[in-house]
Amino acid sequence: QVGSVTRRPYAITVIVLAFILFGGASYVRTGLEVGDLDTGAPELRPDSRYNKDNDYIINHYSTSSDMLVVMVETPTDQCADYETLANSDRLQWQLQNTPGVQSSYSMADFSKNYLSGMSEGSLKWMVVTRDNSFLEYSSVVATREGVVNTVCSFFPIKVYLKDHKADTLKTVVAVVEKFAREVNTDDVRFLLAAGNSGIEAATNIEVERAHKLITLVVYAVVVLVCLLTFRSWRAAVCIVLPLYITSVLCEALMTWLGIGIKVATLPVIAVGVGIGIDYGIYIYNKLKYYLDQGWNIHDAYGEALKTTGRAVGFTGLTLGVGVATWVFSPIKFQADMGILLTFMFVWNMVGALLVLPALARFLVKPEKVVEPETGSGHCRPVNGNF
Repeated sequence: QVGSVTRRPYAITVIVLAFILFGGASYVRTGLEVGDLDTGAPELRPDSRYNKDNDYIINHYSTSSDMLVVMVETPTDQCADYETLANSDRLQWQLQNTPGVQSSYSMADFSKNYLSGMSEGSLKWMVVTRDNSFLEYSSVVATREGVVNTVCSFFPIKVYLKDHKADTLKTVVAVVEKFAREVNTDDVRFLLAAGNSGIEAATNIEVERAHKLITLVVYAVVVLVCLLTFRSWRAAVCIVLPLYITSVLCEALMTWLGIGIKVATLPVIAVGVGIGIDYGIYIYNKLKYYLDQGWNIHDAYGEALKTTGRAVGFTGLTLGVGVATWVFSPIKFQADMGILLTFMFVWNMVGALLVLPALARFLVKPEKVVEPETGSGHCRPVNGNF
């Protein structure tokens, strides 16, 4: 029954369905994001003990375990300069009015609290004062408290976030970058970023760049190898196109399941292509062997299915079933990988067994016609109507 895919009506149906899926998946994957899309530890399930405790802390306290640090660099002994502290206070006000930010703390807050404390706790004095002598004195105390460095040339702005979701990090980074462009000078600079969320934000930026580059390089290498091996662009199209359709479908699945692209999930597409290209090469190589002997496409593919096709089907199902057991893991990361890898393994197998021969039906032709053998008890099909 699978061999019927090389007959014209079935081949057209398979190709049309494949491109419909490709078009729909291309639209869905536009919502794919880079970074974590859940609160708490992404490696654990939402109902894990750690994530429940983390959610309680976020909802009942003004600080959290997700912290982004903006680093403020100044000349030596200038960390308590009024203009610098005033800019720091302005940035903190903007951040605290940004969705996803809980609170912030910096040398500006220390200076305001210290001035208020020296004024009998009056809230009227909880401001950044212009008195340079007081600011210098407060910087000495801040040095002892670890708020600034020992030479008063650096202090951090600690920004506590409600979560480390991709949207939250992207929004906070955009606010800081815009502010820095407006106020940075040769002497005073507001720089990104430290803290666990700051490092994750930087990682997300690099992952977004690497994702496009890895996908481009992987497919470029695959196409080049196919061209060198089979000396035919038609062969490259038949082998690579089903792989690319599966990759797009996988990204659409990630969007639908709420799985972002990050360091852990970045290699999934490359691994899927690496496995899938084997399926395609095995099927196409056997198909081409019979076509080169003059067999028509239907009989050639039917014969290929009896040997290589069975092996590809068995391998694909075995790999898929093996990693599908990960779905039941209490570790969310492993469960997500189980879903994605199962999808890639199985759909690459389906692409090699259905889409590849359907494309070959229109792109690949036998190079010669061989007449039936006589007197041997074995007849070889001739190149007839498709």
